[in-house]
Amino acid sequence: MTSFVDHLGTRIHYDRAVPDGEPRGAVHVLHGVGEHAGRYGTLLEALAAAGWAAYADDHRGHGRTGLEQHGDHAKLGTLGRGGYRAALDSAWRMSQIARDENPSGPLVILGHSWGSFLSQALVNEHPGAYDGVVLVGSALRWPGALNAAPLNKRWDGPGAKGNEWISEDPAVQDAALADPLTVQRSLVELFGIANAVQLYGRPARGLPDTPTLLLVGRDDSVGGPR
Repeated sequence: MTSFVDHLGTRIHYDRAVPDGEPRGAVHVLHGVGEHAGRYGTLLEALAAAGWAAYADDHRGHGRTGLEQHGDHAKLGTLGRGGYRAALDSAWRMSQIARDENPSGPLVILGHSWGSFLSQALVNEHPGAYDGVVLVGSALRWPGALNAAPLNKRWDGPGAKGNEWISEDPAVQDAALADPLTVQRSLVELFGIANAVQLYGRPARGLPDTPTLLLVGRDDSVGGPR
């Protein structure tokens, strides 16, 4: 685990996995709302085994970053000073670090759920900065296409854990519930309306053609089959 300090003075913690030899390139992994980079350790190790330098940061308000930022588990998931804009800027800094440490290969951004919307925004704001884009559990950032809540509605009922929407694997559900750095609250609850609406946007004009992979689960509440 290592870290950097963002422009507002918040220490951003991140994980990194690197291959034994010269990396083929770098991948920046962006996690979803209420979770943290530690849940992506298996992915980072798999990327490193395939020859990629892999990075995943705990976004502002989340995981180790949020715990140090707020000093209170009860506030995990809330973005704090600077809100959405500050979270986006610190994610961009993480991408820059990944690029600077691996200048000879491509840089790929991989975002899951909320992380996929941050990824879309970064691609919009920094045309040509990424050589590949992977969006997992994503949707268009337009009203009517992006489902913010309630994400567990289809599974609600007697015996529901409240987080069935994150995975069909009960072990993954249980691990998330037991994780002290994972928060089971909606994006709107955590961010507030003013920050939540900033997720909306549309692709900028004149973006370069960039190889893009879209991955979505059949029952994904955020994007789903549409």
